[in-house]
Amino acid sequence: MLTTIFIIGALFIILIIFILTRISKVTDILKGTKNQDEGDTKSNQVNAFLMILFLFLGIISFAWYSFAHFKSYDLPLASEHGKETDFLFWVTVAIISVAFILTHIILFGFSWKYQYKKSQVAKYYPENHTLEFIWTIIPAIVLAFLIISGLSAWQRITGKAPDDSIEVEVMAYQFAWVSRYPGKDNQLGKYNFRLTDSENRMGIDFSDKASYDDFIPREIHIPKGKNVKFNVRARDVIHSFYLPHFRAQINAVPGLPTTFWLLPTKSTEDMRKETGNPEFNYELVCNKICGKGHFSMKYIVVVDEPKEYGKWLSEQTPWIEKNPSYVTQVLKK
Repeated sequence: MLTTIFIIGALFIILIIFILTRISKVTDILKGTKNQDEGDTKSNQVNAFLMILFLFLGIISFAWYSFAHFKSYDLPLASEHGKETDFLFWVTVAIISVAFILTHIILFGFSWKYQYKKSQVAKYYPENHTLEFIWTIIPAIVLAFLIISGLSAWQRITGKAPDDSIEVEVMAYQFAWVSRYPGKDNQLGKYNFRLTDSENRMGIDFSDKASYDDFIPREIHIPKGKNVKFNVRARDVIHSFYLPHFRAQINAVPGLPTTFWLLPTKSTEDMRKETGNPEFNYELVCNKICGKGHFSMKYIVVVDEPKEYGKWLSEQTPWIEKNPSYVTQVLKK
């Protein structure tokens, strides 16, 4: 609220100064004291001053907002690999911020330095190979560093998951999420999109006996301190599997399964204590604008202590026990 008031106030002051300047100029022209085609030194001075004022107000607002609202966009970290992605993110932000401020200082500085003056003549300055070399080579080196570092990190966190990883299948569809876990055999059964219906939302293929003990919970549970591999897919359009606190994001693409593995470092209870919010919950959200109901694509993710996770796991019932007719149909074939 304060930010909005500050910005509106600053813009209002600048607008008033601009209007008064224009009124003064038009008045002079109407009185015949100034030719409309003549250079208006005073008006240019005012505009140049407003440029510098806008520059300083902009930088101050940018810095103030960034620090005042830091916690709102720097969510607490809850995964091991997130340390690396956060480091790369803040390095990128620092580089972009420096470039942003410098280029705007130059931009508005030129507006001040080269404001209209009767005695000032335009300088013919068509090229400068040294400058061209500098602003080509330096950005190229910086971008190469960022891209190579980012790709290296991405390959590690989306590559082969550790052998001891807990496997969870997550499917997105308009407009919800559904997940499936392997049962006691620790092996997810096959699926076939042609078998999808109102009950068998994930198209589980019960011709594969590994599917018999798979279960579909109402929310995702994962254990703290254990590697978890997510097999991600979509049923209709492109969605995006996004766990902000875990710094995990990957597209859910129809017909093209993707994977992402992570190591949770804070349980839901740990995060509730850290945030001071007893109702805090991790959420899986869609980060693609996938249709009118996009806003509703939220799915609770619970990070349990290992013992609690084991207890939760033992309480789950295979999906087929509640829907035995699907196995009967397979046997008849």
